[in-house]
Amino acid sequence: MTRTTSAVARALERIGRLDPALHAFVEVWPDEALAREREAVARRLPLGGLPFAVKGPSGIRSFAARRLIAAGGSPVGATSVPGPGTHWQTWGLGAHGRTVNPWRADRTPGGSSAGSAVAVATGMAELATGSDGAGSVRIPAAWCGVFGLKTTNGLLPSPDRSGLASAGVLARSAAAAEPYLRHVLGGGGPDAAPALPLPLQLPLPLPLPLPAVYSEDLGFAEVDPEVAAVVRAAVDRLVAAGTVRLLGRDAALLDPVRAWTAIRGGSPDDPEAVRVRRTNDERLDALLAGGALLLTPATPNRPHGHEGPGDLYSTALTWAFNLSGHPAASLPAGFTGDGCPVGLQLAAARGADVRLLAAARAVEDALPAAPVPPAAGRAAAGR
Repeated sequence: MTRTTSAVARALERIGRLDPALHAFVEVWPDEALAREREAVARRLPLGGLPFAVKGPSGIRSFAARRLIAAGGSPVGATSVPGPGTHWQTWGLGAHGRTVNPWRADRTPGGSSAGSAVAVATGMAELATGSDGAGSVRIPAAWCGVFGLKTTNGLLPSPDRSGLASAGVLARSAAAAEPYLRHVLGGGGPDAAPALPLPLQLPLPLPLPLPAVYSEDLGFAEVDPEVAAVVRAAVDRLVAAGTVRLLGRDAALLDPVRAWTAIRGGSPDDPEAVRVRRTNDERLDALLAGGALLLTPATPNRPHGHEGPGDLYSTALTWAFNLSGHPAASLPAGFTGDGCPVGLQLAAARGADVRLLAAARAVEDALPAAPVPPAAGRAAAGR
């Protein structure tokens, strides 16, 4: 048997092998993907046919997908999102059934960018687009053991009229997410973003240690003690490595649940929403002054079962940054004793997306490399 060497062919092989069990995709486009890869290679486009996935059936029409294709990316398929009529806190529904966590099939991968996280965690795509209105990139990134970035609100086009949702990217690592920032946020042309002026070279060098504020609960969340312990151990390791210097700032915010709900419901002038938003904006501006990062667990809980989270808000630590607009990312911090990935969330000043990615790379370098999920390992061994 001749072994394929094309990056897109390898991604398609993995989709064929893994997706019947993981249900990460709703559509797969093998012929189009291979054709785009050949064209990208022939034209010597910078991404050279890099296989990526898009969030949901409409993802191929997104600004990010168009920019990646123009740079020579090759979309291999559309990933799962919550099915019709499901509650917004739920998981994904792929072509073969509900999307499962690649670490534990009895748990959800999170949502709503569920399939995108599973696809990159298992090597079915090198990166994937996502969108994040309350944590929909960061939560599945945390629960699938990958990197996920929510960009600064308003930086990229979004169909969300509330202004809460922002485009994002999922990848195996912060380093693997760099093509997204370089080609979606950077560059010129008629389809360019109203973007950040990117440095000519990524990663952006940052002096260490990085000033940072750590908060286990942002002053209001109830966090699983084991999740908190995993994240705190990761932060302690960053301090010991000289990557992070903790500042003595109080990271207590107001619980954003009522404000987020009012704004999502079309009532941005609700007095409670206005009060919470203004107060938290002031506190976050003070916390992040001077280029400081804010470090928290990405979620207060570990991945829950497919029956749902019950009364617990998995978004408790993420949606404050959808209200404030700050860029925020999740990267792997370790595992709970029952084998569930835990995410470390990093937030930065508005517009500091490139700096946040560079900080995430520095943090990544100081932490143990994220392992490959068991399902992906079995697929690699079977080739």
